[in-house]
Amino acid sequence: MRNTAVVISVSALAGLLLASCTGSDNIENYPIRPVPFTSVRMTDGFWAPRIKKNHEVTIPIAFGYCESTGRIKNFEIAGGLDTGAFQTLYPFDDSDVTKIIEGASYSLQTYPDPELEAYLDTLIYKIGLAQEDDGYLYTNRTIAEKGYGRLHEWAEGGRWEKTNILSHELYNLGHMYEAAVAHYQATGKRDFLDIALKSADLVSNDFGRDDFISYPGHQVIEMGLVKLYRVTGEKRYLDMAKFFLDARGMRDDGEEYSQSHKRVVDQTEAVGHSVRATYMYSGMADVASILNDEAYINAITRIWEDLVYRKMYVTGGIGASGGNEGFAEPWYLPNMTAYCETCASIGNIFFNHRLFSMHGEGKYYDVLEKTLYNGALSGVNLAGDRFFYPNPLESDGRHSRSPWFGCACCPSNICRFVPAVPGYVYSVTDNDLYINLFASNEAEIRFGKNNVRVTQETIYPWDGKVTMTISPETEGRFTLRIRIPGWASNEAIPGGLYHFADTAAESYSLLVNGGVPVITTRNGYAAITRRWKKGDRVELYLPMPVRSLVADERVNEDRGRYAIQKGPLIYCLEWPDNDNIFDLLLDQKPVFTTGSEPGLLDGTEVIRTKGYKAETDVDGNMTVVDTAELTLIPYHLWNNRGKGDMRVWIPHLQPDIQDKMNLKP
Repeated sequence: MRNTAVVISVSALAGLLLASCTGSDNIENYPIRPVPFTSVRMTDGFWAPRIKKNHEVTIPIAFGYCESTGRIKNFEIAGGLDTGAFQTLYPFDDSDVTKIIEGASYSLQTYPDPELEAYLDTLIYKIGLAQEDDGYLYTNRTIAEKGYGRLHEWAEGGRWEKTNILSHELYNLGHMYEAAVAHYQATGKRDFLDIALKSADLVSNDFGRDDFISYPGHQVIEMGLVKLYRVTGEKRYLDMAKFFLDARGMRDDGEEYSQSHKRVVDQTEAVGHSVRATYMYSGMADVASILNDEAYINAITRIWEDLVYRKMYVTGGIGASGGNEGFAEPWYLPNMTAYCETCASIGNIFFNHRLFSMHGEGKYYDVLEKTLYNGALSGVNLAGDRFFYPNPLESDGRHSRSPWFGCACCPSNICRFVPAVPGYVYSVTDNDLYINLFASNEAEIRFGKNNVRVTQETIYPWDGKVTMTISPETEGRFTLRIRIPGWASNEAIPGGLYHFADTAAESYSLLVNGGVPVITTRNGYAAITRRWKKGDRVELYLPMPVRSLVADERVNEDRGRYAIQKGPLIYCLEWPDNDNIFDLLLDQKPVFTTGSEPGLLDGTEVIRTKGYKAETDVDGNMTVVDTAELTLIPYHLWNNRGKGDMRVWIPHLQPDIQDKMNLKP
């Protein structure tokens, strides 16, 4: 019976997920709709193994840490199954459990697992017991009010009293709403969804009044409420999401840290805590897409430009400052102390995906891809059992991934993000099929009145040749829109914060059934409109030379340095491959070679170039003493071989100072 239930739930999922992610007939949504990840089966050697590792390793160990650290016991105590004080450090620790449930629910779609599904049933039962009769769910308060220990200082006072500061009552609920929708979509079971709806009804009753203006100190409930709205069509959940956004800036105690210093429609800059920020911007996009709110759209467009043009790292990481775990002033992008929280990179992907779905412009996917392959992916090691919280761009050996954290938001975010990656590959309108990312996969896509089977064959990101087979169920006319990455058109990143040191002469090429099709290029997509028939073959070639990147002169730390990029990947020097990397220089016009290393880091491709070894005296004068062979690996793979030095931005020789450097032949 269990296997039958899994088959039934998966077969029913497509309609449920389509309604949730892309809108149903009676719920307006984004004009460009993502194809659900359940419709895309990855067959590649890059993402498919990572998704499998997430299922087999990351999710089980994350649940194991939730057991051993007391996160799950908190629900048991609140629900009357056990006794004792609140077990963990933070009142937001409830959210780790629900985020992992969300990831496990996604993972069930790729890897049906009766044992995992039964474990989720048990966890959800315990969460239901911890929920109070009126729908309130916050184990820290419930445990304290049972007489076991004291309420955490962040939540002292009455319900919701400090939710705009640090109580995280609404933050916990937002992640629970997202997890409940995912579980309902994955299994067809309503038990977790009913818990979420009971909670959301309480929130809707307690907030939204003129005499109680408040908002979440840490955003995410806005996205969760919109997901509940999409599943149920119940407008009060959408109204509540908009209320929480509009309430920001209406109190005298608002702060930049939580983006509550101004009304959201008056904000023009990315400020404060970067995870809070990107979750809020994503929630604004969700609400704006449904209500067609121009003020929201204008605000997040201005904020995106500030973020991408002035405050984003070359890896797509965001958040330069550890003090506020977030944004600093424009062009302040230190490398050794870069914060670049893993959760912030995931939030940056959420934000850019929504902006693309709203506008259809490739620049948003350029940022998304940059972040996906670099700043986000570096957050987990190849084994799937160790994690980065910050992701610096330079290390003197003090940084290493950890198996868990007291504040464990990043591992639990990895759990839910990795299995959802296939959902970023394709998008549709009624007349258009967008190919946004490149990876070997098989997809069954419905749009308009047609079902289309799409396959990709490629070894991307190592090579830019992609072969696509388009097989509509019924021959028909539609537009295939294929993203041409900015890096394939001499644009390192939208806005020019980073640019290539030279111009690549070779351009991309596209063939349909061996011939050159009629192509129009707009907003970063090559569009081919024709009558498609089963078996049509599209061949895309994206040249992938190794390129040197230069930062805007206002980024002080990167002056006189290059970052190295091939395709979507940023590369770095790391200690096992190079001696004394802080003494190494690149040539001013470096020449690169590439090579696959089957035994290195699961078969990565390395870059090699001739460089120089230098010595620096006490006055800072540099003398080149020898040549050196430099070996670079993809940034996302660093620290898989132990702690040690690493550098993304590498100094290079400059003609005007070569004489002073006493360059020896």
